[in-house]
Amino acid sequence: MTTTAPKGRLLRGGRAVARILLVWAAVTGALRLLDVLLPGFRMTHWWQPTVCALLLGLLAGVVWPLVMRIAYPLAFFTFGLFGFLLLGAGTLAVFRTVPGVEVADFRSAVLVTLGMAAVGALISSLLAIDEDEIFFRRAARRRRRHTPAVAADQPPGVVFLQIDGLGFDTVRRAIRDGDMPTFAAWLAEDSHALAQWHTDWSSQTGASVCGILHGSNHDILGFRWYEKDRDHVMACAHPTDAAEIERRHSDGRGLLSGDGASRGNLFSGDADHVSLTMSSIPVLVPKKLLRRRRDRLGAGYYAYFANPVNALRTFAVALTDVFREINAAVRQRRAGVVPRVPRGGWYPLARPGTTVIARDVVVSAILGDMLAGRPVVYADFLGYDEVAHHSGIERFDTLSVLRSIDQQIARLHRASRLAPRRYHVVALSDHGQTQGQAFSQRFGETIEAYVGRLCGGSPSALAGKRRQAESWQINAALAEATKSGGLIARRLRARVEDAECAENRPRTTSGSPGAVTRVAPGVVAVVSGHIAMVSFTEHEGRVELETIEREFPDLLPSLVDHPGVGFLLVRSREFGPVVLGRDGLHRLASGVVIGEDPLLPYGPHAADLIRRVDTFPHCADVMINSRYDPDSDQASPFETHVGSHGGLGGPQQRGFVVHPREFGFPGEVVGAEALHRVFRGWLTDLGHPAPVSPAVSEVVS
Repeated sequence: MTTTAPKGRLLRGGRAVARILLVWAAVTGALRLLDVLLPGFRMTHWWQPTVCALLLGLLAGVVWPLVMRIAYPLAFFTFGLFGFLLLGAGTLAVFRTVPGVEVADFRSAVLVTLGMAAVGALISSLLAIDEDEIFFRRAARRRRRHTPAVAADQPPGVVFLQIDGLGFDTVRRAIRDGDMPTFAAWLAEDSHALAQWHTDWSSQTGASVCGILHGSNHDILGFRWYEKDRDHVMACAHPTDAAEIERRHSDGRGLLSGDGASRGNLFSGDADHVSLTMSSIPVLVPKKLLRRRRDRLGAGYYAYFANPVNALRTFAVALTDVFREINAAVRQRRAGVVPRVPRGGWYPLARPGTTVIARDVVVSAILGDMLAGRPVVYADFLGYDEVAHHSGIERFDTLSVLRSIDQQIARLHRASRLAPRRYHVVALSDHGQTQGQAFSQRFGETIEAYVGRLCGGSPSALAGKRRQAESWQINAALAEATKSGGLIARRLRARVEDAECAENRPRTTSGSPGAVTRVAPGVVAVVSGHIAMVSFTEHEGRVELETIEREFPDLLPSLVDHPGVGFLLVRSREFGPVVLGRDGLHRLASGVVIGEDPLLPYGPHAADLIRRVDTFPHCADVMINSRYDPDSDQASPFETHVGSHGGLGGPQQRGFVVHPREFGFPGEVVGAEALHRVFRGWLTDLGHPAPVSPAVSEVVS
């Protein structure tokens, strides 16, 4: 043991020296080649490329990281390109100090800089050297010199890696078909197990992540929802709203409290270390929280882009992803693939933001967290969810993104061996996705326009070519449904006719002023994936079924008969919460079902999940869930997506957890709050201290 370690260090040192010499020689050769090929760049003596290669190596290895500490905010907003401009300026300065080197302009210096970074990336690839491993080995040595040693009795840490939107059914097929070899290896080695969990009715990231990280997702109705008392549409992806949602649900004892880290999430989980997390954008966080969130912007970003090779690699991969997206969209159009959505405009340029840039930065931040010995880390990989929305849940380009995420998880698992403490890696999803043709594509208008029309709003102007080609079939189908209708529609119409209130119902003239769009006077409709929410703004609180029938007699019968609508949730003065479907209703308070149970296709937990949402303070007056077809395993989302989620119906309800087998997993987990309790139990069993509320800790101190 005493001789093996020095020999190992000597061997690694020899490899490092050999690598430095090889890169030096390669850069020297590249400079000679650029001298011949690049106009505006000339070296007049044989020794100049060798000296310049040495000076440029010192610039990239020593000066660049120091400059990036100052300049990383600008690099952040330019995805590392500003850093290359700085390095180009440094390269120009180096050439000006070497006698006889001629550089015509700044552009030539930047091109030389890009060439040097490309050479470094090529050499690293040829040698199969992991740049991250080298960087973080050096970082670990620096930390050991300047920080106390890790206690021997410190419990193992846990890294939670969320693959956004990847359903249980899809991950099983991906493991089987070789698209997720890391997961497949874990299961084959029996180190991990694959489990399923059931989402809430709102099967989307906002409700799921808030429930998982903070233990509560009460009153989160969707990714967007309308709050009547504030006349405001809440959006989980808006920094102000995300901060408000976290304020409502955080008690200071979240899953990541106690020196944990949140990377790339919507909410912080009360972590002390936060970056790329929506609820913790610096200018929007309350002052009392600022002191405990020190690294929200730069963590991972500086560590990654401090290496110019990483910056160039990310830029090149992002550019490749742009062409991959364009190719995939063209192939879908040529093959006539259905369902599909338009994928032009800015989307090809925006897609690498989640599939490449954010992914690489998050991975770098996690590596830093593990080297720092942080007890719990939770990170979100958004790429699969983003591409599945536009391409489909198991199309070839979506699975390509999934394979790249699997590779990153493998890197993190290997890198955990460098950390000062042992780490367990847990992979999970916040929900799945159900595929189908968008509601607006199938029926020629959005659900908001349809609701507005039924409530007396202006006719929709969403005709377009598709509507001109197929509107006669759509209109015929809807007209037939309106004329005859199902059991529940006929009963609703009979109630209205018996009450003889249609001609006397009040009509609003205008909605209250503000940013919220009314689809009809006094009517707001908000969509979130497979859920649409209708609110009547001229009534305070929850509007009852009987009032809706009186004021808008066509609304409920037409909705339940619509072929794109699965069921509605309304509140009856007489029966309490009632779920209405085309051929039956379900009274949630008593459990009485009349006709065919509209919740039957949505699983055994549907009634309980919907009953819970009915108790939410901001539950909409009418909650609409899209129709799910079990035979085709498809549903039509109310947003223009191919793969989508947000409600009940099919794979969107089923998330997954890949966990160390020693942890164990309950037989059935329903809802994100229940999953939070499972994760908290794992941390407790590992020996992590129970979280303490900040108010309690201040009293104790």
